[in-house]
Amino acid sequence: MLQLIHLFLEQGWKVAFATVSQKNPNSIDLTQFGVKEESIELNNASFDKKIKELNPSIVVFDRFMTEEQFGWRVSEHCPNVLKILDTEDLHCLRKTRHEAIKQETEFSNDLLLNSDIAKREIASIYRCDVSLIISSYEMKILKEVFQVPQTLLYHLPFLLEEVDEIKEKSWKTFEERNHFISIGNFIHAPNLDATIQLKKVVWPIIREQLSEAELHIYGAYPTQQVLEFHNPKEGFFVHGFIEEANKVIGNSRILLAPLRFGAGIKGKLTDAMLNGTPSTTTTIGAEGMCENLGWNGFIEDDFIRFAERAIELYLNIELWNQAQKKGIEIINQWYSKEKLSIGFLNTIKAVFSNLEQYRNQNFTGKMFAHHSLQSSKYMSKWIEEKNK
Repeated sequence: MLQLIHLFLEQGWKVAFATVSQKNPNSIDLTQFGVKEESIELNNASFDKKIKELNPSIVVFDRFMTEEQFGWRVSEHCPNVLKILDTEDLHCLRKTRHEAIKQETEFSNDLLLNSDIAKREIASIYRCDVSLIISSYEMKILKEVFQVPQTLLYHLPFLLEEVDEIKEKSWKTFEERNHFISIGNFIHAPNLDATIQLKKVVWPIIREQLSEAELHIYGAYPTQQVLEFHNPKEGFFVHGFIEEANKVIGNSRILLAPLRFGAGIKGKLTDAMLNGTPSTTTTIGAEGMCENLGWNGFIEDDFIRFAERAIELYLNIELWNQAQKKGIEIINQWYSKEKLSIGFLNTIKAVFSNLEQYRNQNFTGKMFAHHSLQSSKYMSKWIEEKNK
């Protein structure tokens, strides 16, 4: 979302950011960039007045739950606004995979198609004019499994600055780096599960062969269970939130991400590439991130093999340097802000300039808007009255 905000500001557009969330010490002050911050409430008509006053040309919904809450209000008071859904990742994919893990069953497309959250999320995609899909794998799922028309989807991964020679030369070398790192917000269930796998399976194998190595875990909101994993004698360190994530990633030799479920693009893995740090992850970790390019390290789903590969990468300078180069190639080919921005901006301008005709091609979306949002609208109004 922050990358999108910066992109819009660079076009000279005025940007307002409205949220129901409360500020906390880790919140970014968007006003420093010239963004107008707005506080809004769920199930409250005060939003109607606010959206009419703002009178936007474009509204971006941060995930489908936001569109469910506010989409009907936007459509009712600003019917000609271009509605963009930023999916972040496919929540139905992540949630269904998580359920399969908990139930010790195999994930399948049938599970996905029958999940309630999938029905909600796909309906939200149809109700919007353009949905931003961050992963190439998720583009495939939407088109082939859910049969969503290509015209409603736009593949837009992270918008990152390319790695040039100056950036590359600023990185610490193999010899200057030490230890392993894992990083991620612990409110996010895949990160919590990955840390448990590190503690119980992966790290004991690595530590047995690399007795002086350490694993440093970073991430906001660690649970009590994660805090209790801290054990310097085992070389297992839990630090919690870190202000300068790039610094600790750039000081580490290997990033570990044993993700068993999840969706979207993993920021920790692109951050590793941007700091010249090779990684060992799983198929789900690397999913939709680099297509046919080689990974900047290893991809292993068996955690014993995962640990062995991580050790190999940690000790072998030639392998490590090759992996680092692959990371540069992935960033520069797949995540170049300069290259990606042009196509995206041209697409939304084209849709906006011919919005009525464009919407007439999406009858399913009109149908969902008529039926689904009527129920959301009157449920919201009922809650609003109840809260008075």
